[in-house]
Amino acid sequence: MKINQKVLCLTIVCILLVTMNVSAIQILKNSTQNEIEGLLNPIDNSLIIKSTQNEEVIDPLVDLQVTVTIKEIRALDKIDFIGKPDFYVKVFINDEVNQSKIWRNQKYVNETWSTTVNVPEEEENVTIKIQLWDSFPLRNKLCDLSENNEYFKAKHDIDLIYNLKTGHWTGDDFIYPYYAWSDLSGYGRVNGCDDNSIYQRDRDCLVLFDITQNDFDGDGIPYWTEVNVYGTDPEVDDTGRDDDNDGVPIEWEHKWGNLIWYNWHDDNWEFYWFYHPFEAEDHDHLDPDNDGLDNVEEYLTSQWGSDPFRKDIFVELDQMEAGPNGEPSSRLGEGAKDMLRDAFDKQNIVLHIDDGFMGGGEWIPFEDELNRSELPQTYRDYFLHGDENNWRKGVFHYGLVIYWGTYAGFVFGTNDSYGGAFQISSRRVDDKMGIPTAKRRAVAYASVYMHELGHTLQIYIPGGHDKKAQAPWQLLWWKWRAYKSCMNYGYTYLLVDYSDGSRGRNDHDDWSNLDLPAFQINVPD
Repeated sequence: MKINQKVLCLTIVCILLVTMNVSAIQILKNSTQNEIEGLLNPIDNSLIIKSTQNEEVIDPLVDLQVTVTIKEIRALDKIDFIGKPDFYVKVFINDEVNQSKIWRNQKYVNETWSTTVNVPEEEENVTIKIQLWDSFPLRNKLCDLSENNEYFKAKHDIDLIYNLKTGHWTGDDFIYPYYAWSDLSGYGRVNGCDDNSIYQRDRDCLVLFDITQNDFDGDGIPYWTEVNVYGTDPEVDDTGRDDDNDGVPIEWEHKWGNLIWYNWHDDNWEFYWFYHPFEAEDHDHLDPDNDGLDNVEEYLTSQWGSDPFRKDIFVELDQMEAGPNGEPSSRLGEGAKDMLRDAFDKQNIVLHIDDGFMGGGEWIPFEDELNRSELPQTYRDYFLHGDENNWRKGVFHYGLVIYWGTYAGFVFGTNDSYGGAFQISSRRVDDKMGIPTAKRRAVAYASVYMHELGHTLQIYIPGGHDKKAQAPWQLLWWKWRAYKSCMNYGYTYLLVDYSDGSRGRNDHDDWSNLDLPAFQINVPD
């Protein structure tokens, strides 16, 4: 009995010692993590300027006006029971309301619309509200642009405060450079799916917009900031200046390197400059949104809508011309591109497909077959254009649509260290469809294209990605039905989406496990 008591006491002491060590290790781990996160948060090293309330004119060179520009509208839900929505926008600037025309029967509106209002020259903040409506007989419907958080569950519109001193805004859309607390939908982009209603009918829509003010020298940097922060001449256009030689010009650092913050304790507004145009930052290596594009590459692609604090994927789309014997052109059509964009938009990943307007997107001569050994030369000829140092390498994926590549689709090597190239074969897609409708064709092409793009984003899941899961008469088809993803052979050609892992056993969360920088792993720095 005494021996057992000693053994018991020793056991308890050992357990206590181990527990204390584990706790100490955990505390050390948490402390280290906090230190790392603190270093990663650029707000900690910001230049902070408190706004002072005064009666002075904010910009003596112009009569101040604020312009809200709606750049694009996209329906991410079925808005009307019959047909496409009839969108219009209402914009309130300091409570003055302006309404756009009605865009009839359009799911996607790419026509730019703007409204401009004169504002008081001594008041630094302007209130702005944006609403998206669907014109409907008897009762117009307000569409959802908001995250509908726990405090405002019925909210659908967007409320903002625009600051005339810095030219930035905050509220339901904002800049914050630390990813854990950032606005995941991006700056100047609002998304009704942000309330997790992605797979529910909630009239979710997406709007791209911008807010600007008139500026004497036209460089987009307000008078107050030029005089009080940068020390530049407000009567001279500074566009293109890079005084700190960090690879990005002053206008880019001003747009993306500044935020406004209301300090409730002091009842005052504060301005944070975490990217300063006269203090060099390591933009060649900064990638705050972890999408594989460093800030210099974000600048190079900014003309096409990239955002350094929201994930972007760029893909060059080259396609094959029609053949001499009636073979149709290998075409990923506009409907398929829209379906692809919608799938990524709902997840706040913006897919940019270069089909010509970004400098790529070429039609290549017809060949009845391009096998794996020939594709690297196509890549060098039509993507790199013979320039092994082409800046697009490591920035753009390369997705070919050809007539026949001996397989329906695959990721192929390029004989260099770049890993984002893939092809799909139109002959195989057309064979799988039979005699399709236009929508069926769009779904099939988009699904296969998204499948191969998924491999470059490191989705490689066994089971569903098995030829024995392709059809209902095969055992694995039934086993992997829960994995509702275009990566599952049972859904390829039928579904334009990855799975979110919410369907239990045999499902996989593709969306949360995408690795956007993966295709750059072996790209030389």
